[in-house]
Amino acid sequence: MPCAVPDAPASGSISIPMTVAALTVALVYLRGWFRLRSASPNAPSIRKLIAFVGGSLTVWIAVGSPLATLDHARLTFHMVQHLLLMTIAAPLILLGEPVTTLRHGLPTSVVDRVVNPFLRRLRAVGTLLTHPVCCWLAGTAVVIAWHIPALFELAMHSPFWHAVQHASFLAGGLLFWWPVIQPSPGIARWPRWSLPLYLFLATLPCDALSAFLTFCGHVVYPTHGAGATDALRLQDQELAGALMWCWVTFAYVIPAVVITIQLLGMGVSLVDSGARDLTPLSTNQTALVEIPTVAKRAQLEWFLSPSHAKWHDS
Repeated sequence: MPCAVPDAPASGSISIPMTVAALTVALVYLRGWFRLRSASPNAPSIRKLIAFVGGSLTVWIAVGSPLATLDHARLTFHMVQHLLLMTIAAPLILLGEPVTTLRHGLPTSVVDRVVNPFLRRLRAVGTLLTHPVCCWLAGTAVVIAWHIPALFELAMHSPFWHAVQHASFLAGGLLFWWPVIQPSPGIARWPRWSLPLYLFLATLPCDALSAFLTFCGHVVYPTHGAGATDALRLQDQELAGALMWCWVTFAYVIPAVVITIQLLGMGVSLVDSGARDLTPLSTNQTALVEIPTVAKRAQLEWFLSPSHAKWHDS
């Protein structure tokens, strides 16, 4: 019998709840972004706004658009869904620094009575969850666990577990990319040079899973796409595995290369500046060197000052 989820949306339909949720989150973020832009000397840039909106749109495409109704028919569409959530939506959302901006977009009463107490209680848990080891394990475990045949079939036949699957893909992606992007108010827990290795090691379990799906030679999920012939289902599975193999490799290796180039560039700059530092600075030169440091310190002190808290409460 064909693989179908009870009460699943009809093919080609749009999920109204997901559309409303995505629009609501985007509007709250936009409100917070405008409030910060109007009062903060170090407000989020337009690029952060574009990144967050792009991430929210990607989430909607994965779980609210007609694409979401096709993952029961073809394993390739299911793979596109989970790759969009974990490797496109999650990093774009984090690049938008959502914690700070969404907090300023909510009503003050909600922030004071709900958000702040909730964040204070979860501070210890959040510190543990955002440790790079936990983030790496979370992102890897989500991918492997949901492709175990028993769990995969459970999600395909239960609307509740299907929603849990989507949510865990997004949550796992957010945790995985957290140490790489380090959005505010996050603090670097590992040195920057460790991140290329962090990303490279994450490709290995995904490569193993995708290689198994591509080369095992038999249908792993027997009821998925059961309306098609075995040959077509195997071909679909091989395509899904190859897609995951290539997509994940580029999604993880490209940021690793970019970070490596940045680190090498910083090393060259430090060597050059060290050579220049051998020449004694005059009084005027010392003042010019100190100005950027003082400016950055003033911005940080403004965020931590009582006047900033009073502005948020107004």
